[in-house]
Amino acid sequence: MKTFAAIDVGSYELAMKIFEISSNKGIKEVDYIRHRIDLGTDTFATGKISNARVDELCRVLRDYGEIMKSYKADQYKAYGTSAIRETENRMIVLDQIAQRTGITIEVLSNSEQRFLNYKSIASIGDDFNRIIEKGTAIVDIGGGSIQVSLFDKDMLMTTQNMRLGVLRLQDRLGRLNIRPEQNEIMLDEIVSSQLSVFKKLYLKDKAIENIIVVDDYVSAVVGKNVAGLEQSSVEATAMDKFLERVRAKSVQEVSRILGMPEENVPLLFISGVLINRIAKVMGAKLIWVPGVTLCDGIAYEYAERSKLIKPAHDFEQDIIACAQNISKRYMGSRRRSETLEKIALTIYDSMKKVHGLGRRERLLLRIATLLHDCGKYISLVNLGECSYNIIMSTEIIGLSHVEREIVANVVKYNHMDFDYYEAMGKDGSLTRKEYLTIAKLTAILKIANGLDRSHKQKFKNVKTTLKEEQLIITVDASLDVTLEKGLFSKRADFFEEVYSVRPIIRQSR
Repeated sequence: MKTFAAIDVGSYELAMKIFEISSNKGIKEVDYIRHRIDLGTDTFATGKISNARVDELCRVLRDYGEIMKSYKADQYKAYGTSAIRETENRMIVLDQIAQRTGITIEVLSNSEQRFLNYKSIASIGDDFNRIIEKGTAIVDIGGGSIQVSLFDKDMLMTTQNMRLGVLRLQDRLGRLNIRPEQNEIMLDEIVSSQLSVFKKLYLKDKAIENIIVVDDYVSAVVGKNVAGLEQSSVEATAMDKFLERVRAKSVQEVSRILGMPEENVPLLFISGVLINRIAKVMGAKLIWVPGVTLCDGIAYEYAERSKLIKPAHDFEQDIIACAQNISKRYMGSRRRSETLEKIALTIYDSMKKVHGLGRRERLLLRIATLLHDCGKYISLVNLGECSYNIIMSTEIIGLSHVEREIVANVVKYNHMDFDYYEAMGKDGSLTRKEYLTIAKLTAILKIANGLDRSHKQKFKNVKTTLKEEQLIITVDASLDVTLEKGLFSKRADFFEEVYSVRPIIRQSR
């Protein structure tokens, strides 16, 4: 059995959960410690976290460190979300925290953060898998933004981020200088304008029956004998009853009834309005509030990577499904992508001993094959640059910013001459390791693309054999591969430069 600590440095709260994790008993929560700290107001208003907030953060983290020791935690993970992600002096703040507390905080990209929250829901198991069989939206409400992910028949269809987080909305309302009774009207206008665009672009004829909510406020009051929210799974109309109850009472009364700090009550109301408006826009019938947090997702991922539990859901397939839907949006050819994927992965698997890359890089190559020509939607001439810009501007849930940059560069250089490290890494955003990963995956994608230059999927049954300094690519003898052989040489040169292995096309007898 392992004892694990998960720390969430959020926009308005510093939370830590202690878990006991074992292969036979699964994940058990042992303790949950929370400290309210308003980092988000600093960041969203000024772009920086103040020295006073950093001091408070360090003091509480030192206390958390002592609690971890008392539980004899084997390992911990501490993640920062939007408040730290968006602060201008992020590197300075993180270094100070590490020096003063001994705790290293890693900053999650938005897509990584939402993916962990998604895993926290999946960790519940059967209920999640049953619900997403029908049209379902996961609504993940944070301090800076919300993420809406649409599922249909157990498949992730799309995920979109909107800057409608509760702290950001509270800050925006505070700047309007309006009477308190006008807040809900203004809030509804701000939210509805963005949701109407989302509905037009992504809902269309999709039927959404269920909404799964991840937040820190409505989740905290479910089951506390509040009208409409007595259970975690309620009819969508119950949210109207709940908002009426909150609206009719003073902040002090709501705070006393729900056992919630007074400063949290306005944020609870904003979160409730968001959920209610989204449910109405989507025509949802059921709202499920499972009460999970980012800490649950952090623990789930640790248990999964440590092979202490078996995954309750195929998360890798969700990332692939997300990429497939992006390709579809930009008129990508599914048949061509499937052919390219099959050839590229065949080459990747036969080159394992040479490239030294792992399963995660294999996934990035798969995504690159799916998005290999998305830029043609904008330009057939500047295909590489346009593809790069589309991928860097489109969120792929589950991928970090760096991983998305790797995929974008692999797709870009599939269509263009490769830039070496001095040119590609001149802005300092790529490490040497990341640059080499781009080079290795680009070399493979260029070869796979070269084997299907005619776009006629001739090479469906490709076999590859690595022999000393040659990669023998065997294809069906009945095919006319004159075009492919003629255009293959330049791509083969780059592959040989990267791997010191020469790819050779041979036709079977």
